[in-house]
Amino acid sequence: MLSRIECAGAEHLGLYGGEVRQVGPLRAIFAGPELPVNVACGFGSSPDGLEELLDSVEAFYTLHGLPSRLVLYSHFGDWEALAARGYSLLRLLHVYVLPLTERPAPPPMPSPSQLPSPSQLTARPSPPAEFLSVASRAFGAGSEAIMERTAQRPQTRFFAAEQGGQPVATAAFSVFGSLALLFSAATLPAFRGQGAQMALLAARLHAAHGAGATVAAVMTTPGSASERNVQRAGFVLAGARLSMEQVRA
Repeated sequence: MLSRIECAGAEHLGLYGGEVRQVGPLRAIFAGPELPVNVACGFGSSPDGLEELLDSVEAFYTLHGLPSRLVLYSHFGDWEALAARGYSLLRLLHVYVLPLTERPAPPPMPSPSQLPSPSQLTARPSPPAEFLSVASRAFGAGSEAIMERTAQRPQTRFFAAEQGGQPVATAAFSVFGSLALLFSAATLPAFRGQGAQMALLAARLHAAHGAGATVAAVMTTPGSASERNVQRAGFVLAGARLSMEQVRA
């Protein structure tokens, strides 16, 4: 399953645009200055000719004035080679999966004859401009550039949770083959802990199944509220995603 998620993840990162350089089985991405999606991905368990591949990846990022950054999954098997070249861990995310054997129920919505109460959360599709506005405020200062690029992605569907007619949380997903990747979930600080992300999970899973997905995958920070949400929704741990950066002496 991790190999399948890794392939989908490489396609996912390529949707952010910019320059994508194919280096053997790897995909090196430069989407724009200071964007977190400037990474090389697609390593699998251990690609042939790893040293030569890394030479090419590092040269690519040197041309852009950046350190080399890699995204790998926990089934990768040659961590010593990366350590020898000066790579260290930047971030680790847990990877969760949920089979969509039956179409998940949509999130609860008020009936046409009822007005939602001021405290009632509802989830619905969201236009890219609304996603950008809410996500930039929810993720906070410094997120504006990557959220703007996210809002421009093709093959991406956005959702919002609203309370009292105001959007208070947002999230997105894309489908690659029959696998749905769920990402960019964030809630405005004043509305956290009130069920917005559970409503958005339900809405996205329902829509992803309708779009042909048979499995959903999501990545969370270990021990976070997001991780607890996906566990409550029935997702199971499949492995880890590791972001590495080269530090040259």
